Parts: sequence; C-alpha cells; structure tokens
Amino acid sequence: MKRGITIFLMMLIASSSLIAQEDFNRWSIDFGAGVNKATEPYASGFDQNQITDLTFELGARYMFNDKFGLRAEVGYSEIQPSSGSFDFDSSFLRLGVSGVANLGAVLGFRDWTNRFNLLTHAGVQYGRLDTEFNSDTDQKIGISGGLTPQLKLSNSIALNLNVTAFAFESDDLTWDGSTGATDRGFDSFMYTATIGASFYLGNSDNPSADWVDASDKKELQEEIDGLQNRLTTLEEDLKDDDKDGIPNYLDTEPNTPSGVMVDAKGRSIDENNNGVPDEMEAPLSNMFVRVDGSNNEEYQKSSGSDERLIKRLINEGYINVYFDFDSVQPSVSSYDAVHFIRNYMLVNTDVNAELVGYADELGDDGYNQSLSEQRAKRVYDILVSSGISETRLDFKGSGVDNSVDKNSTSARKVVRKVTFKIK
Repeated sequence: MKRGITIFLMMLIASSSLIAQEDFNRWSIDFGAGVNKATEPYASGFDQNQITDLTFELGARYMFNDKFGLRAEVGYSEIQPSSGSFDFDSSFLRLGVSGVANLGAVLGFRDWTNRFNLLTHAGVQYGRLDTEFNSDTDQKIGISGGLTPQLKLSNSIALNLNVTAFAFESDDLTWDGSTGATDRGFDSFMYTATIGASFYLGNSDNPSADWVDASDKKELQEEIDGLQNRLTTLEEDLKDDDKDGIPNYLDTEPNTPSGVMVDAKGRSIDENNNGVPDEMEAPLSNMFVRVDGSNNEEYQKSSGSDERLIKRLINEGYINVYFDFDSVQPSVSSYDAVHFIRNYMLVNTDVNAELVGYADELGDDGYNQSLSEQRAKRVYDILVSSGISETRLDFKGSGVDNSVDKNSTSARKVVRKVTFKIK
C-alpha cells in the first residue's frame, strides 16, 4: 500500500511538470473532505454511524479536451459503530482511476452561465480494509460513479461537491471485520459526499478545461471578432488624411497639400528643390512677362503705376498666406500668394519684405505668439528656398489678431495668416 501511495504522489509531481502552454489549462488537483456511509455487509449486531464518519479524497485530473478527461485518485474513510452497535474500528483506503465527463460542456452550460458547472465520473477502484478484529487486510476490487457540481471562484480555483457511490467484490471480511463475508460478487457498498476545491494548474490568465467555451458558436464568434479586428486595422491603415491618394501607412509626407502631385511614397513633386511643390509655382506667373530667350528667371517690370498698385495691394493686406487651425503649413490656395510675392521680389530686386504672422484667439497668448512666429518663419523659409536672398527678408510673430468674432469658425480663418510689408 505504501508503494501505491508513493506512485500516486509521483503522478502528482509529474503532472505539475507536464502542464501544456495552451489556450486553456488541462491539469487540476482535486481535494475534498466529508462523510461516508458503508452500507453492507455487517455481521449480526454491528452497524455504522448514520453518515457521520470522515472521508478524505485527493485526485490529479487531466482533461483531453473541454468534455472528457481522466483522474487518478486516492481516498481514505473511517468506519465507526453506531450507538446501538457492538464496538469496532475500521478504516478503508482506496486507489482509483476514473473517466471524467464535463456535462457543462456537453449540455451547453456556457450559453447561460460561467459560474456553475457539473462533472460526472465513473471508474475502477482498488480498496484495502483494515479492522481491529482481524490482522489480515481485506483487499477489494470495485467500480465507482458519481456527480460533481462546481462553483467557479477564479481561473485558478473552483469549489466542488463530490458525491460518489462504490460497489466492491471479493469480500473476505465484513465492514466491521468480525467475520468473513458469506456472499461473493458486488455486495459491498459505500457512499461518500465531500466538499472541496479544484486547483487548476497553468497560466492563471487562461480558463481551465472545466470552464472554457469551446463550442462551435464560440469559435465562430471568435473568428468573426478576429475578422472585424483585421478589418478595423485595414481601414485605419488605408486612411488618407492629406488626400494625396497614398494611404497613411505608406505616406512618408503626411501633410502634403491636397491636390498636389505626389510620388509613390506620398512626397510632393519638387524637381527644383525649392521647398514649393511644382504645381504651386505656376498659377500666378502670367501676372509677369518672362524675358524671351533667357535661361534665368528674369521678368520685365510692370509700368510704374501698376507697380505702385501692386505694392499698395501687398502692404494693405490684399495678398496674404492663410493657415488651417493650429497649423504652420500654408493652405493649398495660399501658395499662389507666396508665388506672387516671390515673382514680385525677383522683378523688383531693390525691395525688401517683412513677413508678419498671426493666430486666432483660441488658445493661450503665449502659445499663439509662438504659433504666429512659426507661421511667418515657414513662409520665410519657402521664399528663401525659392531664390529670394534672406538679407531681403525679415519675419516676426504678432500673436493674436482679434479683429474678428472669435466664436465664428469662418471668421477665424481670415486671421490665421502671414501678411507682407514691402519696404
């Protein structure tokens, strides 16, 4: 018997080292304590207490899947006389192997509860009866079957109530041990009821086989959820915030002005590397007359009266560069104004320009002061990259322009700007 207990303990130790890293835990240790009732056979004048004697049981269980498994178990029961019986003292030790079926999974409990479950089990048993009347050990072979309701506390532990019936044959002694049994066959019976717990081995983030929902409906829902997640990711990747035809996940220049020609990586085409997209440089060139046959960007001056008119329009704020909210990138239409100033200064090489940036009233003053200066600096950089000497340009930020109603979204657009002063 000691050898049998040793083998059982070795099985427990081995089970803890064989836990698979899967999406649910298959191994558990089941423990319980309660009462037993050994009903037959007894010698005349002997009887057991009415379901008051102690029983202990311990098992190691492995589930092949969410429905079926196997358990190795050991149990110990005390058998004491009732008040009207002759005195005796017996103990019963058993070892068994049982098949386990998860009725909760078979019957679809997961559709309506994840707290209550029901197992059933049936198996073969080897038992040893020790009594005070006989030094010989009565060894028994039998079968068992029972039900185990469960209450889940966490992924790692569940409470259980285990009710089991046993039938044994090959009786040499009665339960009290006073005489030999007169019958052979399955005529020795015991019933046990224990309260205990199942301790699930493995990753505590994963459910155990007792509680995992592996139904076709669950698997289908998981597939649908997975497809939905992939679709959401794809939709996010295919967004094109700057409307240049290149999805965000491929776009290396995410703030390209809308409508500007770009390459396969979303970068605006700028063959002369002056910082201005090529498509933004042409629109106002017809306001000046190119000198025929020149390889340089030289332009004829307008007449004196026209030149004065142009200078007046610039200085009085008719030519401005506008910006989107909280942006330092000129709006698409404003590149026409930048190109106009560039061409004017290329023709009138004796003039200088001051660039003055503004912001709307939203936000604190310190931030808006910095934003207005960054806007002026951005236009300054474009003009310098376009061939205007930095010695002819100055820039500054003037902070907030409060000349419009701050509550008007449309009105605020006209004060997010850079103006020019020709000197």
